[in-house]
Amino acid sequence: MFKAVLFDLDGTLLDIDMEYFIPQYFRKMVIMARDAGYSIADQLVEKVWQATDVMIANRDARLLNEEVFAEHFYRNWPIPREEFEPFFERFYAEGFPQLQIHSRPFAGIPEMMQQVFDRGLKVVVATNAVFPMIALQQRLDWAGVGHFDYELITSYEVMHFCKPHPEYYQEIAATIGVKPEECLMVGNDIGEDLPAGTIGMKTFLVENMLIDKGQDLTPDWRGCLPDLYEFIGRL
Repeated sequence: MFKAVLFDLDGTLLDIDMEYFIPQYFRKMVIMARDAGYSIADQLVEKVWQATDVMIANRDARLLNEEVFAEHFYRNWPIPREEFEPFFERFYAEGFPQLQIHSRPFAGIPEMMQQVFDRGLKVVVATNAVFPMIALQQRLDWAGVGHFDYELITSYEVMHFCKPHPEYYQEIAATIGVKPEECLMVGNDIGEDLPAGTIGMKTFLVENMLIDKGQDLTPDWRGCLPDLYEFIGRL
């Protein structure tokens, strides 16, 4: 029935509350910027948020998400990109790993993932493409599934669109060489994950850490993780 399975990461593969995690993420970033001697560290959060919002809204297929972010972040930022980029690299290499304490693995996820790979299906980590690959790989490791050979991990270095735009899901299907109707999207966010259904993908809504902001979207299937594991076992 399916040739590919797409999994959201945060709240689906990994037990993590992003409403809590993101403030901790920025707190660590600002502390490291201050420790590095940047007098404008307190402006960092607002600038990152602004550039991220622009990146999420972008629908220009000519630019990678990373390029959109950098273009807007470094506009009016007093430190040139070539001088400040090493700070971001050090933050993700040294600071980001310390945030693992704000997450925990879901029981059964690694075994489920092994089942999907054993069936010869293409597997995509379809997280919103706003983070660099290093941050996604670390969170996959935290979830116990970082060692699998995924067809695609949607980092901001490789994607041109973000959730919830249909173009994000179209880009995934085109990149892995399957038709949308041959894909199953698994996620916990109604507003970000179920738009996959608008281009013909089937959707499974995971309810353990459900995010429902009132969007009028209906999944093909829904349930908690044990229901997902049973469903995957029947693929």
